[in-house]
Amino acid sequence: MKGDVRPTGRKRLGWCAVFVVAVLLPAMGASAGALPLALCAAVAVAAAMLGWPAGRVSLTQASGFAAGLSLVLDFAYSGDPKLVGFWLPLEWVALLVLLYRVVRWESASRVGWVGGLVGSATVCLLLRVTLPMPGQGWRESAFGVFLGFFPAACVTGVGLYLRSLDGRRARAVTEALRDQRLEVARDLHDFVAHEVTGMVLETQAAQLDEGAPAETRELFARIEGAGLRALDSMDQTVRALRQVEGKGRVGRVERVERVETPPTRVYGLADLGELVERFSAMTRAETRWVTDDGLVGVLSREAGDSAYRVVLEALTNVRRHAPRAARVVVEVRRTADGSVEVTVADDGGGVPGGTRDGGGTGLAELAERVDALGGVLQAGPRGGGWRVGCVLPAVKGR
Repeated sequence: MKGDVRPTGRKRLGWCAVFVVAVLLPAMGASAGALPLALCAAVAVAAAMLGWPAGRVSLTQASGFAAGLSLVLDFAYSGDPKLVGFWLPLEWVALLVLLYRVVRWESASRVGWVGGLVGSATVCLLLRVTLPMPGQGWRESAFGVFLGFFPAACVTGVGLYLRSLDGRRARAVTEALRDQRLEVARDLHDFVAHEVTGMVLETQAAQLDEGAPAETRELFARIEGAGLRALDSMDQTVRALRQVEGKGRVGRVERVERVETPPTRVYGLADLGELVERFSAMTRAETRWVTDDGLVGVLSREAGDSAYRVVLEALTNVRRHAPRAARVVVEVRRTADGSVEVTVADDGGGVPGGTRDGGGTGLAELAERVDALGGVLQAGPRGGGWRVGCVLPAVKGR
């Protein structure tokens, strides 16, 4: 939940506050030159201990600020070198922790310059001791930088190694999900599509019987149309599940290129009339279709597709749970605040609320989808039947 602070976060924040106070307290009774050293060490400790992002502050911003402050102090400090000895180890450890976190977790576009900045601050930390000391030259400073290079290099190596393991793990998960999608696609193609094709062929053969009543032939024609539409939707789903890959070589490195598959068809409010007509042709219920004018283009692509899916699921549930329903009303209206309300209501066919036991999870999944788009979906008994309704926000300016 927003604004909720987890116990682990509160505990970390508490320990961070304790350490920061412990770092700052010794500077209260020391000379004025101790305060910048204590503040710089406290910032580095806080950045290393806190969890990021913290509000609007990211790990990149916190690390860059702590490293930049440390580098400025390295070259600008002119106080007593003896004061450095108390806070330098604390800041050095904190910068190493920051370096590890940046190398391990930062994005590829930022890890180079952020890691380089934090690594430079870690390597140059001993300059606070060598530069202010009388009689010390650049040779001693270079030797101090050389000593600071090894721990920074070790921490960077560990971070890069663990980062590579994370990458391998992510690729393994991606490949496993891809294999699952391919398996589902194969099952749809080999089994479900085969059976649906068989049913379509049977209905086509039944229509060849010229002695059959006209109503029967019309029924078979509708079943054939529904089967062909199901095969078309299944083909689109199979194409979306499959990942087409092309392999090539760049030098000695084999490159795998992923080609985006065509997405499944996106329906909208303009397709609802045809959907209602098909439902009306395949049911005995009186189906009423009511819609306001000028609604095409009012919803976004995603919202329009969600509205279509809500109506499709509701009409499917009428067939499944209220087969004796005598009246079904599908309405698409513009609300007072400019949103679009889509409702599907049936009279239950003499069974209050229909027979809704044992239903699936279609409406629950649609409710999550509608909620993600900023809308709301409600479903429940009404007037002896069942009503499903959703309200979706319109595109701004429409």
